[in-house]
Amino acid sequence: MTFRSFDPLPGALSGALLSALLLGLAPTAQAQDAGPVTPDAARANFARPIVLAADDVRSTPPPPRGFDEARPGVAPGRVETFSYESGVTGGRRQALVYLPAGYTRERRYPVLCLLHGIGGNQHEWTGYVRANAVLDNLIADGKAVPMIVVMPNGRALPDDSVPPPDRVFTEANAAGFAKFERDLLDFLIPAVEAAYPVRADARHRALAGLSMGGGQALNIGLGHPETFAWIGGFSSAPNTRATAELILDAGALRRDLALLYLSCGNRDGLISVSQRVHRDLLRQGVPHQWNVDASGHDRESWSDNLYQFSQRLFR
Repeated sequence: MTFRSFDPLPGALSGALLSALLLGLAPTAQAQDAGPVTPDAARANFARPIVLAADDVRSTPPPPRGFDEARPGVAPGRVETFSYESGVTGGRRQALVYLPAGYTRERRYPVLCLLHGIGGNQHEWTGYVRANAVLDNLIADGKAVPMIVVMPNGRALPDDSVPPPDRVFTEANAAGFAKFERDLLDFLIPAVEAAYPVRADARHRALAGLSMGGGQALNIGLGHPETFAWIGGFSSAPNTRATAELILDAGALRRDLALLYLSCGNRDGLISVSQRVHRDLLRQGVPHQWNVDASGHDRESWSDNLYQFSQRLFR
């Protein structure tokens, strides 16, 4: 599958992104003050005026040139297809698993789970964002802990293929992304832990995602700090829950989380979603890192923030 950058201009939205925005509006209409769910409403949501506060700035150094490209002399990790049985969909599902260079079953590894956007599937992180190249270079340079990375299909439906644009905004498709929480917690994680030599505790388990997957990561991760100690939301979409549902126990988050990382581009019309989460976390005294880069809703932002986030994991 070929992935392309999304044009942030509302008049040039792709069908997939437009459908993503439509789907994202439904669960959080109250939180985002969204009007009727229509294509025009989705365009308006994506094209909301970007208002930056004093702390909406970059908090990390920019990555070096070529950080997301295969580098001569760097041993690549292996990406393989992993199949597991899901009680949510009633059949077998597939994920991609990245095994770092030098992988051996004699060592136990921490696990990062990366969730894709609504227009993608389990191939988006490697095929579009180049996650394996980012991780290969960081691990080779000693800047990231060798880790296993699981990239599932976040659409927990019997038919989890990417639907055509005119079928993305449907009740059934929306339900698939909501059902993924149980698929992840009850089936995928246990299957990965049975198949690979992983360290099976919250301090060695991370969850992050981009766009729709960023909203999923925040929804699932903040709801289960006993399962994930490291959480990242990159350009999170409007499927991100309202504060009352997202931050159920601020004390538990302060106690249990090792890192909560939020990011978005300052040219991304969806930045208000991440800004809301950032401000709410500040009000409730939940420590987190807030990084605003100079990108739009695109792979440049997501590869950059994967580079930043993965260096901080499992330290």
